[in-house]
Amino acid sequence: MRRIGLVVNPIAGMGGRVGLKGTDGVVDRARELGATQRAPERARQALETLDTHTSDVTLFAWGNEMGETEATSAGFDPVVLGHPEGERTTAADTREAVEAFVSENVDLILFVGGDGTAVDVATTLEDLGANTPLLGVPAGVKVFSSVFAVSPEAAGRLAATFEAVETREVNDIDEAAYRDGTVKPSLKAVARVPVDGELQSSKQLTGGDVEGLARGVADDVKPGGTYVLGPGGTLQTIKETLGFTGSPLGVDVYRDGEVLVRDGNETEILSALGSENVIVVSPIGGQGFVFGRGNQQLSPAVIRQCDVEIVASREKLKTTGVLRVDTGEQSLDEELRGWVKVRIGRYERRMIRIV
Repeated sequence: MRRIGLVVNPIAGMGGRVGLKGTDGVVDRARELGATQRAPERARQALETLDTHTSDVTLFAWGNEMGETEATSAGFDPVVLGHPEGERTTAADTREAVEAFVSENVDLILFVGGDGTAVDVATTLEDLGANTPLLGVPAGVKVFSSVFAVSPEAAGRLAATFEAVETREVNDIDEAAYRDGTVKPSLKAVARVPVDGELQSSKQLTGGDVEGLARGVADDVKPGGTYVLGPGGTLQTIKETLGFTGSPLGVDVYRDGEVLVRDGNETEILSALGSENVIVVSPIGGQGFVFGRGNQQLSPAVIRQCDVEIVASREKLKTTGVLRVDTGEQSLDEELRGWVKVRIGRYERRMIRIV
């Protein structure tokens, strides 16, 4: 018997069709412009698909239009754990619902909303120290996080059938700035999410995912390890996350909080290497070169003494499609070619081919 907790943000997405680029703080304005609710119907679509894929489910819901109404209209008899406190639903209601679901040991929290709702659910789980997976039914204007299914129907099917989860990032942007044409993204939380081909990747956030992957590299730094950090804007963000201002067009060597070499040449880099070495590089140029364009100081002699970690924004990978190497040594190029994992976020990686 699968136990699923359902919470709906009934106002999610109302600002989209009336051009408000979100709903945070502008619900009244959205209604003045003729906005109608979007989330309840998308919740019903997900639940109807859930019902077609399994009858072996206990559905817990928050009261009224935060889940109970939609579940009942989709043919379920939900266990209602509580109700919103006021006439208008709030983030506090969502958090209270999540707390109740965790107390009931649900197997999944299915939420309907946008990035703001995702943040409310995920941060509440983090505060509780709970490992409960979550899955988003996309209903908001902004859906930048990678915790949403690609459609309500995909969410319903996945909620019924998932067997494994993975860690994904929860991102959000400043809606006021977004309405003025500026994207200010930030990583808000990480969450366990069902694994599926129809789960979306995070959108490119004008550097937001770069900040996440930089944090991921920093998290993985090992005591005593030597890190050879290549050139480029992505690596500059990583260097700043590690606590120093590196050479944006050069190669720096870092170990145990100390910059051993700044803007080094091949000889200087080789002399700084230790017993465990990692090269961190990002594709250079529009053709996706990992080695051989703008970082020739990362010579075959250096590369052969190091593990290689490739990092890149989603947008860069989308532009290049594949990666390339031109180390000047054909045998090494052949060794490097093939499918590799590229870090695209704090926890997320994507398989890309080096050709």
